[in-house]
Amino acid sequence: MGARNFLIEGVSGTGKTTVCDELQRRGYHAIHGDRELSYQGDRETGRPLEGAVHAHHIWDVDKVKSLIADQRNAMSFFCGGSRNFPVFIDLFDRVFVLDVDIDTLNRRLDTRPKEEFGGRPEERALILRLHSTKEDVPRTAITIDATAPVACVVDDILRRCEELDHGTGQAGGDGLSEHWDSSPTGHKP
Repeated sequence: MGARNFLIEGVSGTGKTTVCDELQRRGYHAIHGDRELSYQGDRETGRPLEGAVHAHHIWDVDKVKSLIADQRNAMSFFCGGSRNFPVFIDLFDRVFVLDVDIDTLNRRLDTRPKEEFGGRPEERALILRLHSTKEDVPRTAITIDATAPVACVVDDILRRCEELDHGTGQAGGDGLSEHWDSSPTGHKP
């Protein structure tokens, strides 16, 4: 497994792409999952499917595993939404879900072009339902308030990653912790 791997999820409009851009701007290894890993497929088998249906928006599991196995980066952030996340969620050291209040979500969706997901009325209705029910995001994740400016949101995520590195956060496993430099050029001890 790579040094540290983190999943950043959330319903459409919560800021996953913006957070990914900011992490990259700061020099971190961040993957735009919705651009680099996604395709339309069956979430159980991975078999490609025709059309563009939200329920079939999945990530290529082999690509996820390959990126996670790459140990060249101190930390890797996988940003985006995937309907097959249960297949690979256990590969991550920590999972974050970006969340915003309904007014912020509506304001963000108001700026979406029609050709982008959430730009059409039926897509917006789906996003608002998923925001309300939380049925489309990992339930065991750490919720991040993404209404703050993106710099603050990323600072919060990085602080929580550092807590994991220093053994002060809630991490799975045996409770043992190694010290990891969480800077973009960090290294294993």
